[in-house]
Amino acid sequence: MFDHRKYKPFPAIDIKDRTWPDQVITAAPTWCSVDLRDGNQALIEPMSVAQKKKLFSLLVEVGFKEIEVGFPAASQPDFDFVRSLIEENRVPDDVTIQVLTQARPELIQRTFESLKGARKAILHVYNSTSIVQRQKVFKTDKAGIIKIAVAGAQEVKRCAELAPETEWTFQYSPESFTGTEVDFAVEVCDAVSAVWNPTPEKPVIYNLPSTVEMATPNIYADQIEWFCRHIKHRDSVIVSLHTHNDRGCAVAAAELAVMAGAQRVEGTLLGNGERTGNMDIVVMAMNMYSQGIDPELDLRDMDKIVSVVRECTQIDVHPRQPYSGDLVFTAFSGSHQDAIKKCLDLYEEGSPWEIAYLPIDPRDLGRTYQDVIRVNSQSGKGGVAYVLANKFGFELPRWLQIEFSRVVQSVTEASGQEIHSDEIWSLFNSHYLTNTKSLSLENFSIEKQAGRETFSAKIDYFGEELAISGEGDGVLDAFVEALRKAINIDFEILEYGEHALGQGADAEAVTYIQLKCDGRRYSGVAISKDIIASSLNALMGAAGQMLSEQRAAA
Repeated sequence: MFDHRKYKPFPAIDIKDRTWPDQVITAAPTWCSVDLRDGNQALIEPMSVAQKKKLFSLLVEVGFKEIEVGFPAASQPDFDFVRSLIEENRVPDDVTIQVLTQARPELIQRTFESLKGARKAILHVYNSTSIVQRQKVFKTDKAGIIKIAVAGAQEVKRCAELAPETEWTFQYSPESFTGTEVDFAVEVCDAVSAVWNPTPEKPVIYNLPSTVEMATPNIYADQIEWFCRHIKHRDSVIVSLHTHNDRGCAVAAAELAVMAGAQRVEGTLLGNGERTGNMDIVVMAMNMYSQGIDPELDLRDMDKIVSVVRECTQIDVHPRQPYSGDLVFTAFSGSHQDAIKKCLDLYEEGSPWEIAYLPIDPRDLGRTYQDVIRVNSQSGKGGVAYVLANKFGFELPRWLQIEFSRVVQSVTEASGQEIHSDEIWSLFNSHYLTNTKSLSLENFSIEKQAGRETFSAKIDYFGEELAISGEGDGVLDAFVEALRKAINIDFEILEYGEHALGQGADAEAVTYIQLKCDGRRYSGVAISKDIIASSLNALMGAAGQMLSEQRAAA
């Protein structure tokens, strides 16, 4: 049955004077990647040691300074991996590895064994504190939960004192924090603090996980602000977040919770994790980046990040996943394409980024503008023009954009598929440049007298040689006059455009011409190293179109 009555609304937090809605994020939090632990446990096939090492190297390269590398007391592969990182000296001096353990003495002891010889480490201990876990899983009361937490904290402290060669940081998580009464979460953490005695110089981390996302992001922010206000030794506590995506709001919850006072965020690259996943650190970091904030992570090679994560997790990235998906900077809509092209035409390198439909510059993530606009049956002139300009150098005038986009659209509507840039070029080439011409120029001469030019030529006119001659204010004007007299058809040049294809003395010129005859329009395009030849050939291409149509009609 689909019956909403079996669920009850999440209770609001009694915090009338909340301040987080007035806060603005101005700096990146401390990031901690949990790809190798939380992410790994969510895989159908857990990562091999080789895959873990590859992902660890990527996390270091991206710039993570804290990386949770496993649950060594829970599995031998995790234990062996932690040992390999230490024994093979794979952990840079500025990186701290973190390991997770339940608050059970034998597991804590095993965890410390895995860390023997580490320069510095975060010992992350947890036990569940939520109402449903207390009542239905552990069948114990609040006092019993506090006893578990305190006993775990005492064992962590004892084991750390036996290994003074390592610089220890202690972290405690009241697991299922969002399902725990917020005052009880504070009570448990204060009890742990009484054992660890944190100081501003040696703070503890309290990680407050949204183990299961149960409410709207503002509720989580309320919980975090309430916790920050009431926890003892606030100046000696680093408040950390660990959000999940059950309601699709993990990033939003983490952002609001940072506004509420949290200093640290745990998550995974691209959001892999149990059920609907962990908080996607790439998304949150890039959200900050888009607001002019240094995320303190290097995400410039997004294709590499996606490739390594996919290889190690065997999970594909959705093409629409923010920032990392293949299509996130891509526009198919004609109006979107037109707006993007116009903005990019005006953009000056180094100026503030203000491009319609593109919140950030794709190049910042290693993408190119070739990926921005792609053409299908929903696309318009802007998309086609963008492809021809950016990949092939043809700056089509507006009138030709409109005309050729109809040619492309007829092809995409017939196929029902996207048309790729090389196919667009092939279509443009066959339609304008290499199509069968009804007119061709065999030879010509130009004479200039008193500011007027006389154009004389022999042309191939539907297979017959035809001598023509005309006078005008310029070469094209004289050529038009010569054709008019020879074929007895009245037409005029309506549009003209030209530009160089490339740079340097050897660059070719391209000419675009549109003729008008009896209310109809005909276009021609030609390329040549000689601008005069390019103009004449473009004119003949348009005139040939016109004459072929009239001959067919007759």
